[in-house]
Amino acid sequence: MRTLHVVTHPEATHHVEGLVGGWHDSDLTPTGLREAAAIARALRAAVPEGAQVELISSDLLRTRRTAEEVGALFDVKPVLDERLREKSYGEAEGRQQAWLDERFLPPPAVGDRMEHREGIEGAETKADFARRVYAVMDELLDRPREHQIVVTHGYALTFVVAAWIGMPAESLGYVNFRAPSGSITTLREDDFFHNRQVVRLGDTGHLDGPA
Repeated sequence: MRTLHVVTHPEATHHVEGLVGGWHDSDLTPTGLREAAAIARALRAAVPEGAQVELISSDLLRTRRTAEEVGALFDVKPVLDERLREKSYGEAEGRQQAWLDERFLPPPAVGDRMEHREGIEGAETKADFARRVYAVMDELLDRPREHQIVVTHGYALTFVVAAWIGMPAESLGYVNFRAPSGSITTLREDDFFHNRQVVRLGDTGHLDGPA
């Protein structure tokens, strides 16, 4: 049995300050740090002692701090990969969310949604974003592990899950798997049929426990 645990980083400073995230290198808030510790405990409880574990994380500060909390309980050092970053919003990053909202051009209901330009200088298209996350997933899935933990961002999670279930990249135009901050998504592949399941999507039950 192979299990992929996908973590979306918990509360970060850009959330509470109303800023655009993307590649803006915001840190975890005190609440976010407590939530990161709760994520680590939940994962430690879910993974049997002695199991082989690989920990991969986006290199941004908010995900790196989360991964370090997890790694401390598993005695594993996170492997940082910039391809697991959130979507780049170009010149909007670090600005007030209202600045982006005033300029953002939403994708068309019908037509080329993957290569759509949103009117923000330097922002990635959905196709750009998907390609880099799929590249990480291709490498990750080529490595046989019992348990792999991926620490990433809310929007990036969509492409992690889509790659896991084998969805072709050209079919991603309308796809959006929603997962809140600080969530754990559990993906599993059985050893007989090698079917891949989405066991839990965006679970935050671990955040309700004691601090």
